[in-house]
Order: sequence, then structure tokens, then C-alpha cells
Amino acid sequence: MIRSILLLITLTSCVSGPLVVDVTQSSYQAEENHDVTLEWTFKTTTDGSFKSINIICEMFTDVRTFALFQLHEGVEAPESQHERFAGRVQFDKDVLREGRLRLHMSRLRTDDSGVYLCDVLTGDGEGSRKCHLNVTAERDRPKPETPNTTSGGRDASTAGSPSQAESPGWIVLYCGLGLIVVGTLLGVCCCLRRKYSMNHSQSTELDPMNHSLEPDPVVPPCRRR
Repeated sequence: MIRSILLLITLTSCVSGPLVVDVTQSSYQAEENHDVTLEWTFKTTTDGSFKSINIICEMFTDVRTFALFQLHEGVEAPESQHERFAGRVQFDKDVLREGRLRLHMSRLRTDDSGVYLCDVLTGDGEGSRKCHLNVTAERDRPKPETPNTTSGGRDASTAGSPSQAESPGWIVLYCGLGLIVVGTLLGVCCCLRRKYSMNHSQSTELDPMNHSLEPDPVVPPCRRR
């Protein structure tokens, strides 16, 4: 950090005036364990030599400042980078001559959220610009909705519910229970019908003319004249 400040003071004293520095996005949104590319642009009238370009990029949080990237006279200085960014920041050197600074950050962490500022110094002047990065945890990401594979009417409105997912098993169970109940009722009906037939046969044998149980007619006594 102290080395970066001294470098800024030294280079700023040799700069003739302000340099226009801008960002392609003022705010970035990314997810944990994903990648993001931060990009700055600056205007320069030099011959495009890397030796005339000096860049210092830092990350600011509410607690402290971390060195993200440093380019001294066109040469990257990885020793100035904070250990939390080691191996996770790559510099796109091909577009630097065009006045574009690209920093590719990989394997993002939630604590990478903060303000990122790059200070660019060239033979034309000095300028800086900041952007914001917000990294959210994977568990905060909303779950995608289950696609509806059915169509039309009630089937479409009930698709995807837990009861629908288990409907084949429940149908088999209900069918089995239904067969058991129907079989039981048929068995009971057969038993009752057989018992009724046996009782009816016995009563017919005892009184085939259905008169055996009737009382004898009463003959009135004859009157004497």
C-alpha cells in the first residue's frame, strides 16, 4: 500500500494534466464461484508504448483497502497484489494499446463485494474511475421453476405438485383396495343368498302345499230341529 502511494506521488509529479478515464459499467452483479470482467477505458495520444502506461487498481471496503492490480511502465507487478486475489486476477494485455483495461476475476467470493478503483497514468496525464461489484451467495439465487410438461385445463394447473408426482403409486394402491372391498362384498352377498336358499328349501319340504301350518276348519255343530 505504501509503495503504491509513493509510486502515485512520483508519477503524478511528472504528469502534464488530467486524463479521461471511464468504466464500461458503473455496477457489476455476479454470483459466488463465478467469473466477472471489470473494464476501464482511457484516452491517450501516445505512440501506444507500454512503457508510458502505469496503472494501479485497488479494492475498497468499509474496513480496509486491498491492492488488486499494478502495472509499472507496462510491466505487471504481481508482488504488489494482495494475497486474497492471488491467482484470481488476469490482465488482458492485448487491448491495452487501444486504451482499454480489462481485469478478469475468477472464483468470486462474497467478500469480493466492494468498490474497485483504477488510477491510470500515461504521458498524457492522470485519471481514475471507480465501479461497484456485488457478489451474492449461491443459496441466495432464486430456484428455477419446474417446467410444466402437461397442457390444458386441470392437468396443467396441477402439474408439478408432490401429489401428482406420486399419483401412479396411489392409483395402484386405490385399485387394489377397491378390488379387495368388492371381493369381500361379493363374498358376503353370496353367503347370504346361499343361506336364504337353504332356508327356503327347508320350509318348502315341510309344507309343500303351503297348508301344513294352517289350522283345520271349524265345523259348526248341527242344530236339532
